Amino acid sequence: MSTDDPVEAAQLATLLDGHNAERRTIEAETLEAAQALIDAGGQAETARVIVAAGEGWHPGVIGIVASRLVERYHRPVCVVGLADGVGKGSGRSIPGIDLGAAVIAARQAGLLKAGGGHKMAAGFTVTQDQVGPLAAFLDARVAEPVLAVDGGLSCGGATVALAEIIERLGPFGSGNPEPRFALTGARVVNARIVGTNHISCVLTDTGGGRLKAIAFRAADSALGQTLMSPGGVPLSLAGRVKLDRWNGDLKVQFQIEDVGR
Repeated sequence: MSTDDPVEAAQLATLLDGHNAERRTIEAETLEAAQALIDAGGQAETARVIVAAGEGWHPGVIGIVASRLVERYHRPVCVVGLADGVGKGSGRSIPGIDLGAAVIAARQAGLLKAGGGHKMAAGFTVTQDQVGPLAAFLDARVAEPVLAVDGGLSCGGATVALAEIIERLGPFGSGNPEPRFALTGARVVNARIVGTNHISCVLTDTGGGRLKAIAFRAADSALGQTLMSPGGVPLSLAGRVKLDRWNGDLKVQFQIEDVGR
């Protein structure tokens, strides 16, 4: 990558691009297979922790696939690639559920050959015959998450000025979580699917405010179904206040993470 030879650099760039395209294909195929398995098994409706295992799933993509599935199902997901009777697993969590602690407990209970992690991510090795018991253990181990919010907000109160203040508090991470707000009594208008299963809409409330909002990769989830068919009922929404930069314009947007009636 640091060569001074332009011919060699071009060759290496072409090779790297080819590997990256292959990785994207493998990732997409694994995601599709895992999603079909989860939907067919009904885990999306019943499980607190979703575990999907498949023969030949590449260990190099299972982490990003788990992250994509968390975005879709809004609960912790572990993806396991099986080969020769042994599975390499990678899990991603949601705020409020310590997945790493649950995986460590599973290892201590003898369900894993190895495993560990932190609140939001974990990795482990499991024999194929223990995948089912592991899923049951994790599901029993964790409680329903409680989504914490840092304050209440009206549609009119979500301003560009507020979003700029929040942005200056970053960068955000595990030691500095991004503020989350609750919008109560909000009504959804003009909801539509955009991009790759994202839902764009406008929120209004009794104060007369209007707020542009988006829920990423939510079209096929319970969150998306509620936003697309709100039935005129006021909703309680949780999410982040973000700056929306587009074609030189600066606006505010509410990034929806959860919804309740």
